[in-house]
Amino acid sequence: MDFLGESSDRDRFFRAWNAVEIARPVHYGLFTFGESDLPYFLVLEGSSAGEPVTITQGQVTITRPLIITPDNASPRFENFFDDADDTDLASFLLARTASFSHLRLSNRSGEKRIVSDNVEEAVARLNRQLDNEDEDRVAILTAPQSLAGMAVLKYAADRVITSAPDNIQELRDRGFLP
Repeated sequence: MDFLGESSDRDRFFRAWNAVEIARPVHYGLFTFGESDLPYFLVLEGSSAGEPVTITQGQVTITRPLIITPDNASPRFENFFDDADDTDLASFLLARTASFSHLRLSNRSGEKRIVSDNVEEAVARLNRQLDNEDEDRVAILTAPQSLAGMAVLKYAADRVITSAPDNIQELRDRGFLP
């Protein structure tokens, strides 16, 4: 399935966005100031039928500047996409929301492991592992092979949007906002 084909950029972005899933969400907010780390497992479908599933462990670091200047007013995405056009498109669309202004998002991912399971079995095994470890700060993401970066971006975006009301309230409590 070609998510980067014809149609408008906006449609292409939202088709890709809807093709990825946060199979195990986390429920912790981001820090209002400084850095927040978002660890994850990314489970990718094989490129075609019969190809193995891969699992990658990674972490997104979201940094909010302590002082906002014109140089850091737009969001910056590092290591989400292999293609600069995809990075530019995501930046353009997400910069239109106040939740993303001034953020630097950096993705680090480890080596891919190949597993013979299907996606559902891999997710179930990771869920059992995380439950046994009482780990509630690690998300599990799923996506087609070509949308790995989009899955990680969706996870980070979900955390930013969900955290925004609490972050705004903290800014008010500290006297930075009316």
